[in-house]
Amino acid sequence: MISRLLNKTLNRETISYLIFGVLTTLVDWFSYAAFRWGGMDYRLATICCQAAAILFAYVTNKLFVFRNFEFAVDHLIKEITSFFTCRIATAVFTYFAMVFMVDGLGITQDMICKVVVSAISLVANYLFSKWFIFKDKPSKGNGNETGRN
Repeated sequence: MISRLLNKTLNRETISYLIFGVLTTLVDWFSYAAFRWGGMDYRLATICCQAAAILFAYVTNKLFVFRNFEFAVDHLIKEITSFFTCRIATAVFTYFAMVFMVDGLGITQDMICKVVVSAISLVANYLFSKWFIFKDKPSKGNGNETGRN
């Protein structure tokens, strides 16, 4: 039972998601640190770094994690809309969680708050991507599928 669970959870997709999730998190953290170092308020820095991370995550999730090579305009519009909607939802969570921890709880080390919130967002974003955005499409059987393998 444990080996079956490990085989189901430790596969190419989840491992690549973790790798690109870490890279997306680094984009988020480094851009946040750069904005803060430049004197930007933590609230605005949170919004700006989330935008950079979302753009990076869309490209890497589509191409490398979920291997979704469907580029028809109508498909892209639907996919981008759902991806950005889900990511904006977790970005809103991130923003309010940061405000709650920094202003509400008085945690003065805002980077610690950023790390905690990032871990929660990583899991939520994987589930959104897996279940709603880059989900498997039934094969058309014509041998020319452009979805992931």
